[in-house]
Amino acid sequence: MLVGYIYGRICRPDLKSVNQATLYVFLPALVFDVLSGENFRILDFRWLALGTLIVVFGSGIIAWPVTWIKRIHWRSFLPCMMFNNCGNLGLPLAALAFGDTGIQAMVLMFLVSNLFHFTLGVWIFGGVVSFSGLLLSPVNIATIAGLVVNLSGFSVPQMVLEPIGLLGQIVIPIMLFALGVRMVDVNFSQLGDGLIAAVVCPFSGLVPAITILYFIPLDPLQTGMLILFAGLPPAALNFLIAEQYNRDPAQVAAYVLVGNAMSVFVMTGLLWYLF
Repeated sequence: MLVGYIYGRICRPDLKSVNQATLYVFLPALVFDVLSGENFRILDFRWLALGTLIVVFGSGIIAWPVTWIKRIHWRSFLPCMMFNNCGNLGLPLAALAFGDTGIQAMVLMFLVSNLFHFTLGVWIFGGVVSFSGLLLSPVNIATIAGLVVNLSGFSVPQMVLEPIGLLGQIVIPIMLFALGVRMVDVNFSQLGDGLIAAVVCPFSGLVPAITILYFIPLDPLQTGMLILFAGLPPAALNFLIAEQYNRDPAQVAAYVLVGNAMSVFVMTGLLWYLF
């Protein structure tokens, strides 16, 4: 992230094509590589998937009163609280803290969050839902293909798996680098709005996450993964959707950018607590 920030300050690159390649090639490759692996057992993560779902919806419920207190439009604020940066930041942190099993868990959590982001999240931002866009999403196609391979026991030739795995390995460093570049665009004139998101987002996620730990059976690793997921800042994708539907894009950008900048301290604290 630091390298990306320094590079962004000096060169001011346009990462549109890089981000597009990540969404259309690298991330689907990682998803397929993880889900199709012999050591990935989806039923082992069934309670974690339920916990993820509860955190997503619980975050929206807890954050709702803030829109009334601070007079913020709920359509621009709530999605940023509900759908966090489990891609750009969550996957690298999962790999750092929990290794390959952490990546498997975070991929599953990303898929659960992503499913509702492109349905409920898009509806909140724009009032519409594109089911055709959801079905044709490369990540979702890779998800279906990976699960079919995993559950059917079909053996994909190594000459196919190897390059897919290499493409998937690009995701973690390129996402961190791109996140660092994006930090250059933090607008300090909207620091107040951003700080609200920086505080409310992890709080609204951690409250339901810690609460449900008393009710669903998770092993220590999955417990740590759920807490890590719950504390993540707003997803950068929220800004892209807000811009598409003209739903306060500047304000959403402040939520995302300042929230991610402040997450350096939040995630450091969570990792210290978990370890």
